[in-house]
Amino acid sequence: MRRHPVLTLAVLAGLTFVNGKSSKFVFTWKNPSYSGEHFRNILVLGINGKVENRAEFEDQLSAAITRPGIQAIPSYSLLPRPDSTPIDMSQLRDVVRGQNIDAIVASRLVKVDKKVTYIPGQAYTPYPYYGTFYGYYGAIYPVVYSPDYLRVDKTAQIETNFYSAAKPDGELIWTGTSDTVNPQSPLKAIDAIAKLIVQQLEKEKII
Repeated sequence: MRRHPVLTLAVLAGLTFVNGKSSKFVFTWKNPSYSGEHFRNILVLGINGKVENRAEFEDQLSAAITRPGIQAIPSYSLLPRPDSTPIDMSQLRDVVRGQNIDAIVASRLVKVDKKVTYIPGQAYTPYPYYGTFYGYYGAIYPVVYSPDYLRVDKTAQIETNFYSAAKPDGELIWTGTSDTVNPQSPLKAIDAIAKLIVQQLEKEKII
């Protein structure tokens, strides 16, 4: 029975780690020549991943970017591409011109890492009464050890680039690389990343 408090604390600590703020940028860069031009028609592009996840990401990010004066369009609504087929570049250029797109935000999954951490057990004495011999002996005798366990942390890394479409080949305005640790599900990870990207773009005064 005395093992239970330590085991419970270990489990709660793990849940706190998983459910904490799990998405953050580890690198960002903004073009120093960016003059602050206002973008009104933004194409949102998920480059890789499963079709359903790409579509969900584009929907979430488009909804988060869209506001009075700014319209964000998910690319799948203009450029259907089943499975993991690449985008036809000529078709993409035609869409950008035809839809008067003035900016493109593109994200891709760079990698997924798994890290296994060994957490050693620790010895402790639950009732350290040192005032009397019998109290002292009774406290140190039943030394209890918390069990060893392995913690597996999964990190998904996303690269996001924001391009102005004013020049023929586009111009990089901002880029950021984010890590999401222990995503509970693809949908929750997508929601967290979309919010994170928009917060950063607002902070940089790009949208």
